[in-house]
Amino acid sequence: MGHRIGYIRVSSEDQQPARQLDQVPVDRVFIEYASGKDIHRPQLAQLLVFVRPGDTVVVHSLDRLARNLADLRQLVSRLTDQGVRVEFVHEQLTFTGDDSPMAQLMLSVMGAFAEFERALLRERQREGIALAKQRGVYRGRQRALTAEQVQVLRQRAQAGEAKTALAKAFGISRETVYQYLRQPESHGF
Repeated sequence: MGHRIGYIRVSSEDQQPARQLDQVPVDRVFIEYASGKDIHRPQLAQLLVFVRPGDTVVVHSLDRLARNLADLRQLVSRLTDQGVRVEFVHEQLTFTGDDSPMAQLMLSVMGAFAEFERALLRERQREGIALAKQRGVYRGRQRALTAEQVQVLRQRAQAGEAKTALAKAFGISRETVYQYLRQPESHGF
């Protein structure tokens, strides 16, 4: 009998990942703080390397594994081709690779709904921003750091300080550190 490996994904650090597999028995958990827009996620990559035939990957719901149907089908297929079962707790679906046409249909339909939901969310967000711009109240996201802080951040990064340490020191995410480092200095930073 293989291991039960949990995969939890939340979109931001302020969300609570614990509720996703609360009361679900697992031997190990991979927790991801990233968008599900694509499958290029570090914890997901580690999970894919870690699992062995006979293991079961347990995920709260389809949209936690992938937000679009193509990625969802690819991941489920990749895992089941390796002899790994995939369980989605919320939808009460399990995939083994020997799935019936009905199981494949359910995966496709539920995955399509997750993709549709994400598209609706983005559309509503764009509409809200457009309306706020028309009213003159939208200024965009506030910068996390001042121009002086960005300059210090760049100096410390050039001196070789680890990006994780910089993120912690400035109270921002590692991705935000990389975004500031990628910006050309002509932006006043």
